Formats: sequence, structure tokens, C-alpha cells
Amino acid sequence: MAITMAQALNTALRDAMTDDPDVVVFGEDVGPLGGVFRVTDGLTRDFGADRCFDTPLAESGIVGFAIGMALTGFRPVVEMQFDAFAYPAFEQIVSHVAKIRNRTKGALSVPMVIRVPFAGGIGGVEHHCDSSEAYYAHTPGLKVFAPATVADAYSLLRQAIADPDPVIFLEPKRMYFARSDTELTIGEPAGRAAVARPGRDATLVAYGPSVSVALTAADAASADGHDIEVIDLRTIVPFDDETVTASVRKTGRCIVIQEAQGFAGVGAEIAARVQERCFHHLQAPVLRVSGFDIPYPAPKLERTYLPGVDRILDTVERLQWNDTPDTRWDVSA
Repeated sequence: MAITMAQALNTALRDAMTDDPDVVVFGEDVGPLGGVFRVTDGLTRDFGADRCFDTPLAESGIVGFAIGMALTGFRPVVEMQFDAFAYPAFEQIVSHVAKIRNRTKGALSVPMVIRVPFAGGIGGVEHHCDSSEAYYAHTPGLKVFAPATVADAYSLLRQAIADPDPVIFLEPKRMYFARSDTELTIGEPAGRAAVARPGRDATLVAYGPSVSVALTAADAASADGHDIEVIDLRTIVPFDDETVTASVRKTGRCIVIQEAQGFAGVGAEIAARVQERCFHHLQAPVLRVSGFDIPYPAPKLERTYLPGVDRILDTVERLQWNDTPDTRWDVSA
């Protein structure tokens, strides 16, 4: 039976709580209500209010409380109700969650998961849609997971909860109710990217909600005779250089896709890594498709802001399919 990503995440939480009594879930409205997106539906009923409970509307307090619990043997899984709601907790995350293992020379760790519904596509108002992955990925000591499929939502969340170190778990909110026929198992390990679509002419690298857009664009590009490979990163940190570079060395062309604004984003890091490792294999410069360098727009402008299939296809055409020396590296078009 087809299940949604929200159901897969709920099942992952249930299975983790069943397997380990030290796993606790808390955050704003995650208890009897079951969360804004119903990811925690039924957990309080089935595991009790001491294992899944509501907190005050204070994100810094939620994360601070989780740090204390993690240091005393629990495995807390906390929810930031929306991506931009997490910023009041950012100091706790950067100064403490990410640094405790290093600060104590490995004597202490904080095995905790911070679940963050992120990115756009739902027509949310200010503070309800954002793409904050670069902040977390830039912070040493944090792992950053970004599933793009129902199967990975389950598998990666189970792995995140079992991890001895803190994980920022980014859930693409537009995909919560996307359905898929899949078996929920702990599959490929975190840190290993997936070839979501094989191809030979160019590589699209994406994560989270951008993967499905990249796949649609790759299918459309086939009408123009371009056989496009799509890489689903699955995790931003750790980053799978091996799979990405193997793909680009094969295809000779690369486009990186992200919803977040382009300047100093995750896509810029990926582009730099690809250029450093694949320079002599590239037939064109590494290009990026991203959100614009503006605050996340109002709902009526969201469709214009988000990288869509047309923008990806336009960028594919900029990959300079004529490989003569005079034109190969011209990206002024």
C-alpha cells in the first residue's frame, strides 16, 4: 500500500521508540495534536505523555532541554515546527549541540535529532518557509540529513536517531503527503548518495525537495536528446564526494540545484568540490540553479522564486553542447 512521507516518518519514530525506551519525542504541538503535519500522530496515545509531549513555545528552551536529556542518557528527537521558527534556538545548536563532543575531548556526546520541516512549495507566509541548510552544514559537529523519498525518510530518520552525534534532519514539507509504494527498511547508510536516474550527458545534483524537480527536468530534457543523470545526495553532511565525482567524470557536465538562495549556499560548496576534483573531465563550467538572493517571498511569488523545471532546462542548454575550444567555457548567455 502506498504511504506518505509523513507516515514513513511516523513509523520511523514508532519503531525507534519501541526498540529503545530512551528515545523521547517533544516539541510544539507534537503530543495529542500529532504535530502540524501529523508526523507524531498517535505517539502520545501509544507511548504515553512521558515519551511524547508538548513543550512551551520556546525553541531555545526545547533544544536546551534536549541537550540536558542527551547528556544524561536519553535520545531526544525534537521538532522545530517550521524551519524559520528554529532561529531562536540557533545559539544553542551552534554553541553547544555542535561543540560538546569537541569541548570534552570526546568524553561526552549529545545523541539527539532536531527535526526541521524545511523549504517551500506550500504557500506559507513569513517564517513558515525557508531554506536554512547552509547554516547547519557550515557548522562543524553537526550532521545534516535531507531525504527526498518516502523510503529515505524512514531509513535516514532511523539512522539519525541511532547516531551517537547530533543530526539536523531536514524534512521537505511540500513532500509530507507525497505517496509511494515502498518497503520501510533501514537501507543505504547515511553519507552515501544515490543515483536517482542514470544518464551519460550531464549530471544534476540535488537534495531534499529539489530531487523530484531534477528528475522531472531530466525526463523533459530527453526530448532534446540529452541523457541526464540525477544524483540524490540524501545527506549534505556527510557529503558523498565519491558518488558525485564519479558521475561528473562520466558525464563531463554538472548542474547543482537548491531551493535556497544561491550566494554562499550548499550548492556553491558542491560546485567548488566538483570543479576541484573533476576539472580535467569537465566539458563546461559547473552551473547552479537556486532561489534568488532575497528573503523568502510571499506565497503569490513563490512559484517565481522556486527553481522549477523550466529554469533547470534553460540551464541545461547553457552547458555548451558545442565543445569547440572557443565556446566551451562561455557562460555569458
